[in-house]
Amino acid sequence: MQYNRLGRTGLQISRLGIGTMTFGLQTEEAVSRSILDKVLDAGINFVDTADVYPIGGSLETVGRTEEIIGRWLPGKRDQVVLATKAVGKVGPQAWDQGASRKHLIDALHASLRRLNTDYVDLYQLHWDDPDTPLDETLEALDSLVRDGKVRYIGVSNFLAYRLALALGRSEVRNLARFISVQPRYSLLFREIERELLPLAAEQDLGVVVYNPLAGGLLSGKHKPGAPTEGTRFTLGSVAWRYQERYWHQRYFETVEALKPLAAEHGVDLVTASIAWVLANPTVSSALIGASRPEQLDQTLAAADLALDPAFKQQLDELTHEYRFGDAQR
Repeated sequence: MQYNRLGRTGLQISRLGIGTMTFGLQTEEAVSRSILDKVLDAGINFVDTADVYPIGGSLETVGRTEEIIGRWLPGKRDQVVLATKAVGKVGPQAWDQGASRKHLIDALHASLRRLNTDYVDLYQLHWDDPDTPLDETLEALDSLVRDGKVRYIGVSNFLAYRLALALGRSEVRNLARFISVQPRYSLLFREIERELLPLAAEQDLGVVVYNPLAGGLLSGKHKPGAPTEGTRFTLGSVAWRYQERYWHQRYFETVEALKPLAAEHGVDLVTASIAWVLANPTVSSALIGASRPEQLDQTLAAADLALDPAFKQQLDELTHEYRFGDAQR
C-alpha cells in the first residue's frame, strides 16, 4: 500500500480508504468486521464513517455503523486514521442536525461514545449548512480541535465557492482550517475537475473521494431496467438518490463502451476505474467499499496500478462529457 500526505498536514493516509456506509444494514456486523480486518491487513489505515450511517436507514438506525467500528477498534486504534462526519439529522429535535455549535459539539460527543475512542483524527462536515453562519461553525470546530477531541477538520459535498469562503474566514479569524475535502468523483462524475479540484490544489487541501465506482455502476454488473435488488439502488431511503445520480441510459452506454477498452488492456474495469481516479495528482485517497470481503480484491489491486498513459487518455476522452452536469439528461 502506498501513502499520501493529506493536504498541507504531515498526516500520511493510504491511497485507498475504506468507506463504511453500508455497515449495519446492507452489511451485517460479522461481515463488516471481516472487511475491516482485510483492509487493515492490506495496509489501509484510513477508515471513514459518519454519524448518520448506515446509508438507507432511518432515525432508528443512525449511529449503528459507528457502533460496529467502535466494537472492532479496541487494540487497533493506533493503526487507524479515523474519520467521521456530522450535520445530518440524528434525532427528533429541530437542533439534531446542521452545523450549529450546539449540534456539532453534541454530535461529536455522541460519535466518540459510539466509536469507543476519545478523539477522531478527521472530523468532517457531511455537507454545507447554509442556515448556520460559517463563523459559528468554524468557531465550534476550532474549539473541538483545541480541546484535543479532533485532530483535523474537513468538509464533504461542498461547492467550491463555499469552501473558499470558509478558508478565508478561518484565516481572517485565526481559527482551525479545513485540511481536506471529500467529494464524489468517478469516470461518470467529473464536474469537480472544473472548480473544486483546482481550488484544492491551490490551497493544498487533501482530497478524499467517494463513489469512485459510481455506486457500483462501473462494476458492469448492473443492467438497464429495474435496479438490482440488495444494492444501494434499492436500499431504503437513499435508493432514489443513487438512481437519480447514476441510473441513466447514457451511463449504461458508457459502461458498455468502457468494458472492452479495459479488457483490451488486460485490466478489470473496477480496477481501472479506481486507478483512473488515483491517477489525478490532486486526489489523496479514494474510498472503496464492499458488501463482502472478496469483493475487495479488484479494488485493492488499483492501489499499485499505474495506468498506461495511452489507456488513461482513452478513458479521459471517452468520459469527457461527464465534466459537465447535464450529460445524463
